[in-house]
Amino acid sequence: MKFGKAFSDNVILERERRGLFSTAVPSWWFGSGRPLLFASCMFLAFFILFWRLFSLTVINGHTYRLLSDTNKTRQLILHAPRGELLDRTGKPLAFNSPYFRILKPCDTTPEKVCVSKISENEGKALMTTGIASTWFLEADYKREYTAPVSLFHAIGYVGEVSGTELQDEYYILRGYRMGDMIGRTGAEAEFEEELRGKDGKKFVEVDAQGAIIRTLGQTAEVKGSSLTLSLDKGLSEAAAQAFPKNEKGAVVVTKPSTGEILALYSSPSFSSETLSGSMSADEYEALTAHPDRPLFNRSLGGVYPPGSIFKLITAVAGLEENVITKNTVVEDSGEITIGLFTFPNWYFKQYGKTEGMVNVVKALQRSNDIFFYKTGEWLGITKLGVWAKKMGAGNLLGIDLPGEASGLVPDPQWKDAVFHTPEDLKARNNEWYLGDTYHVSIGQGYLLTTPLQVNTWTNVIANGGKVCKPTVRKMENARLPDGQGEWKMENCKDLGIKKETIELITEGMKEACSEGGTGWPLFNFSVSQRRIPSPPAGGSRGPLETGGDSSVAGLLRNDTKKMFIPVACKTGTAEYGDPKNKTHAWFTVFAPLPKENSNLQPQGRALNSQLDVISGEPEISVTVLMEGAGEGSDKAAPVAKKILEEWFSR
Repeated sequence: MKFGKAFSDNVILERERRGLFSTAVPSWWFGSGRPLLFASCMFLAFFILFWRLFSLTVINGHTYRLLSDTNKTRQLILHAPRGELLDRTGKPLAFNSPYFRILKPCDTTPEKVCVSKISENEGKALMTTGIASTWFLEADYKREYTAPVSLFHAIGYVGEVSGTELQDEYYILRGYRMGDMIGRTGAEAEFEEELRGKDGKKFVEVDAQGAIIRTLGQTAEVKGSSLTLSLDKGLSEAAAQAFPKNEKGAVVVTKPSTGEILALYSSPSFSSETLSGSMSADEYEALTAHPDRPLFNRSLGGVYPPGSIFKLITAVAGLEENVITKNTVVEDSGEITIGLFTFPNWYFKQYGKTEGMVNVVKALQRSNDIFFYKTGEWLGITKLGVWAKKMGAGNLLGIDLPGEASGLVPDPQWKDAVFHTPEDLKARNNEWYLGDTYHVSIGQGYLLTTPLQVNTWTNVIANGGKVCKPTVRKMENARLPDGQGEWKMENCKDLGIKKETIELITEGMKEACSEGGTGWPLFNFSVSQRRIPSPPAGGSRGPLETGGDSSVAGLLRNDTKKMFIPVACKTGTAEYGDPKNKTHAWFTVFAPLPKENSNLQPQGRALNSQLDVISGEPEISVTVLMEGAGEGSDKAAPVAKKILEEWFSR
């Protein structure tokens, strides 16, 4: 008999069936599952915490220590000023003007640094009175120029280093940073390594808000080296003012004995300060696309047929190769005809007149084409080309400025290589003809030169037969005694030209600038100079000798002295295939003449107490090119005359 479920015997039986060893399936969660899961989670959590602690302190401890130190220290840049550029007299050409920025914690986000530009006066005042301890006054420099237009192509300009450049190894190795300025053209680019200074560093400690607590250390900035150039600021400005507005061309002025550049002007020009300032990319793009190419340095990089200026080289080659002498004469018949081609003299072509019997001096005086046609024929293109390259044509001269072009001295091999298409071969355009030699002999045809090269071979005549490497760096002690009481020049190479050759060509160039020659603007060239009176007997000039007072105003009299200066020149009018028959105008000149060549008296007037003749070693040579302007005597010579007047009136 069984009792109901409410009785104890039934309860006891039910408990026994749900016991530990019961064959029924128990619930895991109500058994050992919960303690096991809890213990596993606790173990995993402690393991993660332990591993993180180990990683922070042992594995990455050094890294986080550096980050911590970096967060409380800051490196500030002390910008180094760029070296100055000075002219040959010590006048500044390029200098630095300071401007200032304040670096301080931002008001809204103190952990960041905010930069505020302030004026130069405000910056200087803060340097004097002091600034808040939480600020840093950063001084930087902008480049300024005293003759930004007249010396643009010689001095150049500076520009900010681009992000692309900063990825280049050259800039990485030299430590350039974003915002640094670098020379882009001219002397600024050529002497970048010397002009660029070395930035300093200042290490400061900051608090959590970015405020400067104290200075930990400092490395002073080092200013770049200042350079004295051979350029003459006053002469450069005179060259720019003398060059006609709206004309394209170039002026090269040098010292013949050393090759030092006194002035280098290319027209049209631009402003160094404008390009060194905040010019937008669109503005710069428009400037580079301008048809007049104001950024292009025509004095070094422009190549042109030299016209009759090249006859100086033809004359030297003819005399040195003994195909002509001072007694050689050629009859000017007006023109030379070879087959179907006629080669006229310019005088016959324009006026229908001939010159009669012509020697080398008269040929240079009158720029006679017939004489130089025949000289070139007797020489041959090979010998003529050799002498042209010796004297500076068709080669890079190695001037210490970027952008120089080599020009071209053609020869049969060059022509065959260039004119080698089937059409050229069929028409025999690749052959070298006597007419080609005629053209080169008078500076035409395929011949191309730069104004700098023309000035260089002018200097060969002026300095007695030496080709000098042009330079814009002022040469100290450029001429050194060689032990025998004579002088030698470091920067020049003697070509071994006979003295008689130099004297004959100098005589011809002198006659070209005297009545009857082609260089009429420089006939009887003279300048007016203020005179400093001689001191009384036993007296002194006073402050000029002691160096105490540089002013000479009290020593100058109101009267002036007229100075006659013998010059040697050559004109050039070069055809270049213009549809309207325009020609390039050339003029090259040096002065004064050596004493043995300066016996030319002012024509039409006698020497008197108010007129002195200046002679001696040539001090200056001037070469002027005007693109498509006309004749050299009419257009280029007046520019050269004004430059000479500026030089000798001093």
